[in-house]
This record gives sequence, C-alpha cells and structure tokens, in this order.
Amino acid sequence: MHKFLTRILLISLLIIGCWTTPPAMATSLSGLKMMKEMAQEAIPLDVAIATQKPTLIEFYADWCSVCQSMAPTMQALEQQYGGDINFVMLNVDEAQWLPQMDQYDVTGVPQFTLLDQQHSQVKTLVGRIPQLILAEEFEQLF
Repeated sequence: MHKFLTRILLISLLIIGCWTTPPAMATSLSGLKMMKEMAQEAIPLDVAIATQKPTLIEFYADWCSVCQSMAPTMQALEQQYGGDINFVMLNVDEAQWLPQMDQYDVTGVPQFTLLDQQHSQVKTLVGRIPQLILAEEFEQLF
C-alpha cells in the first residue's frame, strides 16, 4: 500500500509540474524574451564599426541560460552607456558571424568583447560578469 501511495504522489507531482512553470524556467523565458528584443534593437556591427565610439560586441546564443540571465544587466548597462558605447549582439548559432567569432577568438558564451574608439580589441570577458565589473570596463574605454 505504501508503494502505491508513493507512486500516486509522484505521478501527481509530475502532472502538476507539467501544468505549472517552475520559477527558474519562468525567469529563463523572460530573459530569453528580453535578450531577443535587445538583439533586434542592437546596433548592426557594420554601423558600429563605422562610428568613432567604443563598441561592446556580445556573442550570445538563445539556448544559453547565462546569456538569458545577463539580459537585465546588459539592458541596464545599455540604458546607462548606450549614448557613448555601441552595443552589438551577435548570435553564435548564425553562420554569418563565423568570421567575427574567429577574429575575436570566441571561446564561450556569453562573450563580451570590448573595442576602443579605433575598434581595436582591448578586453574580452566570458561568462556571467557582474554589472559593476562591466561598468568599470566601460569607464576605461573613454
């Protein structure tokens, strides 16, 4: 009888789990949505390179949970520094960015590649980077 009740409980939990979204998944989905919106609004790479402003190139992937979790941080930084720094987003799953991935030696996602005003690479950061660290790196670009 005990095994039967345990199975019923497990089956019930599985059914409930199928109909509700776990908090981590909900956060991930909102981060994915935010990341996709930011990518659509990002400055194209060729436009960024044609300016005299420093540039941040974010190499990301839709499936990357760290990329998704960084979306609010990147959005806040773009609001703060968007007038002074070009924010570019390149999806590593799109073959058109392979030359840039080779050029900037992309080793993982998210990768944040900072270019100075002459578009020389000055810093590369990979992974979950605290907002304060990124802001400090941005300040050094000026």
